[in-house]
Amino acid sequence: MNKLKIINDPVYGFITIPYEIIFDLMEHPWFQRLRRINQLGLTHLVYPGAIHTRFHHALGCMHLMGKALKTLEQKGVEISDAEKEATSIAILLHDIGHGPFSHVLENTILPNVHHETLSIQIMEALNNHFKGRLSLAIEIFKDKHPKKFLHQLISSQLDMDRLDYLTRDSFYTGVNEGIVGIDRIISMLAVTDNQLVVEEKGIYSIEKFIIARRLMYWQVYLHKTTISADQVLTNIVRRAKEIILQGKELEVHGELRYFLDLSEVSDFDTNLLERFNKLDDSDLTFNIKNWQYCKDPVLSKLCSAITNRRLPKIRIKNSRFTGEEIEHQKKEYLSKYPETGFENIQYFVSNGEVKNEAYTTTGTINVLTKDGELLELSQASDNYNITALTEKVTKYYLSVFN
Repeated sequence: MNKLKIINDPVYGFITIPYEIIFDLMEHPWFQRLRRINQLGLTHLVYPGAIHTRFHHALGCMHLMGKALKTLEQKGVEISDAEKEATSIAILLHDIGHGPFSHVLENTILPNVHHETLSIQIMEALNNHFKGRLSLAIEIFKDKHPKKFLHQLISSQLDMDRLDYLTRDSFYTGVNEGIVGIDRIISMLAVTDNQLVVEEKGIYSIEKFIIARRLMYWQVYLHKTTISADQVLTNIVRRAKEIILQGKELEVHGELRYFLDLSEVSDFDTNLLERFNKLDDSDLTFNIKNWQYCKDPVLSKLCSAITNRRLPKIRIKNSRFTGEEIEHQKKEYLSKYPETGFENIQYFVSNGEVKNEAYTTTGTINVLTKDGELLELSQASDNYNITALTEKVTKYYLSVFN
């Protein structure tokens, strides 16, 4: 059987599967689950076209990784065939630990467990299944391989993950500010002192990449309606867990029940991984649709808000909301809906903060000058905006149901 298939990707055109092991991993049910995990969670409630999946993203990252490795090889960087295959595997599987709706329910479905931790656990389990074929990929993914630049291609401030998600998310949302010069950036990559660097002549493409990332965060990832929807979805899971904890009746379909009963994760055993890899967006969507009609009025209202896109109004500003402002909104809501009860008000009036850090000078992007000198990006750039973009911007929100 020919496993070196060609896939037609709407962003890059034809993508070739470079290794048979990649095909076998893609065929595995745990990877196929990514077809049912939305890349941007509930962002389609703002941008209707944003219905692409983690499966799309993983393939895109693998494609860009192939181009990056080829570029580095052409510049004399020594990369063995085994390392090329392993790096391709690592980037393909880098997001396999994402749960339903991607980042939205991180630390909620599985309490205090980051998706990268789960990705490693799943890769280890797949490594057993494939009789050690993923050992080198895991070593690179964990940054334990001597060639540090291979890990930086997977996870750094200028990695194939970021290049793909900016381009892909821009394509599917229609927000053109996220478009970056991928081919130009990849062609400017090099390796110096075992570190991934950018040649000086590519600096303007990198500047645009940083600015595009900042704009995409405010226009897409941290769009106020997306924040509002994310809050409702998180509160749905919190409320369902609370109902079950109180011993009240709640009909839950599929594997979701197991995770609603879970208060903490003490061990990533086979049972937990098997159950987690049966869980996807459809489990949440189906239960939320049904819970609109459940006996609990709080859960019912929250689920109806998501299903019918009747989301709470949200205000965002640069300074914190005062305690008086928050209390005023709670009292106003309770005057309209006294049946809610003060003990449940946090589900309908909530506040928090969001942060946008487009570029940080820790884990930097280094520029290789024509004289062979290595400079951190903000030092090499004559664009004062780059220095400004190193500052973390924090905004505060107050979300209130009508």
